[in-house]
Amino acid sequence: MSHLVRPAWFRCLGIAGLLATGVAVAAPAAPAWSLLPQPAKATPARTGAFRVADGAVVAVHGADGQTLQAIAERFVQHVADTNGLRLHLATPGTAQPAITFDVTPKADVADDAGYRITVDDHGILVTARTPRGAFYGGVTLWQLLTPPGWTRGTPVEVAHGVIDDHPRFAWRALLLDSGRHYQSVADIKQLIDWMSLNKLNVLLWHVTEDQGWRLEISKYPELTRHGACRQAVGLDSELTGAAGQPYCGVYTQDEARDIVRYAAQRYVDVVPEIDLPGHSQAAIAAYPWLGVTGKRPEVWTDWGVSPWLLKPDAKTLQFVDDVLDEVMQLFPSRYISIGGDEADKQQWNASPEVQAQRHALGLANMDQLQGWFTQQVAAHLIQHGRTPVGWDDELVAGATLPASEVVMSWHGNDNERVALAAIQQGHDVVMTPQESLYFDHVQSGLPDEWAGPPPAATLRQAYDTVVIPNGASPAEAKRIIGVQGGLWTEQMLTFAHDQHAVFPRIAALSELGWSPAGAHDWNTFVQRMPAELARYRALGIDYTDSAFAPRFQVTAAANGTFRVELSNQAGFGTIRYTTDGTKPTVHSTPYALPLTLPGNTSLRAATFAPDGFELAAPRTQRLDASTLLSRDGSALATCSSQPASRLDGRRPAQGPRPVYAVDIGNACWLWPQASLEGSRHVELTIEQLTWRFGDEAKDAVVRPKASTAGEFEIHVDTCSGPLLARLPLVSAAPAKGLTRLDATLAAPVGTGVRNLCVFATGDPRDGQWALARMTFSK
Repeated sequence: MSHLVRPAWFRCLGIAGLLATGVAVAAPAAPAWSLLPQPAKATPARTGAFRVADGAVVAVHGADGQTLQAIAERFVQHVADTNGLRLHLATPGTAQPAITFDVTPKADVADDAGYRITVDDHGILVTARTPRGAFYGGVTLWQLLTPPGWTRGTPVEVAHGVIDDHPRFAWRALLLDSGRHYQSVADIKQLIDWMSLNKLNVLLWHVTEDQGWRLEISKYPELTRHGACRQAVGLDSELTGAAGQPYCGVYTQDEARDIVRYAAQRYVDVVPEIDLPGHSQAAIAAYPWLGVTGKRPEVWTDWGVSPWLLKPDAKTLQFVDDVLDEVMQLFPSRYISIGGDEADKQQWNASPEVQAQRHALGLANMDQLQGWFTQQVAAHLIQHGRTPVGWDDELVAGATLPASEVVMSWHGNDNERVALAAIQQGHDVVMTPQESLYFDHVQSGLPDEWAGPPPAATLRQAYDTVVIPNGASPAEAKRIIGVQGGLWTEQMLTFAHDQHAVFPRIAALSELGWSPAGAHDWNTFVQRMPAELARYRALGIDYTDSAFAPRFQVTAAANGTFRVELSNQAGFGTIRYTTDGTKPTVHSTPYALPLTLPGNTSLRAATFAPDGFELAAPRTQRLDASTLLSRDGSALATCSSQPASRLDGRRPAQGPRPVYAVDIGNACWLWPQASLEGSRHVELTIEQLTWRFGDEAKDAVVRPKASTAGEFEIHVDTCSGPLLARLPLVSAAPAKGLTRLDATLAAPVGTGVRNLCVFATGDPRDGQWALARMTFSK
């Protein structure tokens, strides 16, 4: 059947009924389709477009009318929320439709999630075999109605042509960690909405952790009565209101069912994760007999890997079976994740009882014992018709996992060797490499980058994720069932931060999961991003613009002037600037070559798409006598040569929360090639952060103190070179928030450039010092 052939019932509608709702217009060239993810096949016609205006009618036809009606209603709402066009659902007596959704089980489309969109003079027809396919067709049509440069409330001309589309992978997922920081039910629903508009279909919901057991289990009420609350340490106290007010969060079973139902309406499968046997300190805090020592730990207030593992005995396995029985009642998903990652076995190794159990089972080591434990848990799920899912850690350790288990491979180093090993062992695999798809990682080295661990996972790195392991045969490649982004929330205090971390990297994830491999092209991807970012903005998504933000590189030039180079991470868009402190616009001067500017200049720059859309908000660089004598902490190198973490500071009474670049456990920074000629004074802006870094304590660097409170020291050439300044911390240690220290230099800095080392003395585990800024003056 030709793609342009209509069913008879549609053809007989004619054109007369379209005049008030959608108009066929002649066009010399088809408007561009800016779609993300890229469809499997998109064929715009050379000429012609169909006009969709306010009041256009949307009709549904075919199988499962009630479900299809709900899909059409959501489509109409999304168009209203973004474009502002008020479309109307067809009712008896209304004008003939401009847009029709038709579900025909025998439709000539690929895949149950596939669809076809046909646009011609008669209107727009979305055809699918199932409501799921119609839903995804509606998402694409919504994008067609929000093209590059759309103006809210004005008619849209959609190019004639045909789109035939279906997903590349069945598993297109986002992991949400609700254990470390809790999100409200309303926030989770909002995230599910936005996921569905990026054609993601799995929410892997991480609901148990060392820092909090979040899911109500009726047979074990202490899991949430005791295990869902932790002491409000550090910035948690800002969320609770006081250090004495515990940080808590629970999802009742009714709330879980509500989230599952809401997600299903948007074709998102909620896969729960009950992490076993590690990440279980909160469970052991609720029921100490679940642990090895018999002692009751506190619900953990640190981040990292806790040594509190579940005891691998029959009583614990019965507990796990009971928990999973209730989980399976709440979550109808075929898949249940049982975790299995980061199991620190020091307590198992120290336990004579666990050692005896291992010997009795004839196992060579504790990794094999974990494998045995996982086998028992997996068998219970399989017996109930479910498929276990878990992390790849045991494969990294050389142990085996249950043959039926789906492996989430997060170790993407060494050319994806772990994922390759998993598929060669017969596992289905989900690719979720931390190096590019962990969305908690920082996205840039900009001074205004939000908090997150290193190394950076940029938009480009996310887009270029390897989804088929190198060396996989065509048959083995079929074992890759999907991709997954990870939102781990140790440093995600708020839902605003969650949004900032996920968007726009979710666009890269979307295209990895949906689009065919042959469509993968960074240049066309960034060209389609302006329209996508405009949709995010219209939906109210607080996305980051790091990939497009201007970066300033400032050096000294002749006669007291400055040489400034501008660039951005993505290498896309036009950077425009002003030098009088005003906000750059699409009409401001475009940057082409390095600038030479005088002192006392306020340089502001922003990035614009070809259609004038602002890709990145303005950034400012002040050029004056202090410019080259001052450094933000994020512009300094670490003494260990390791990439710095970005850590939140306390929120001040006014202004934004500070964020610091810190090598956790090593309060030491380098300023190479500092040009400080004639400087006599130095000022440091610092803050002491609460130590919450768990297993990183073993690598902490302790420097001897010259006084009881300790001090910051600045040395020339090396960290053991001549002392340039010592700044005592006696006034800073009790402070809450930013503190300024100043000192006269031991001797004026001579001519030329010098390497500087600045560090805090003392033990960082007593409080991690962060350096916000270092400024010299003459």
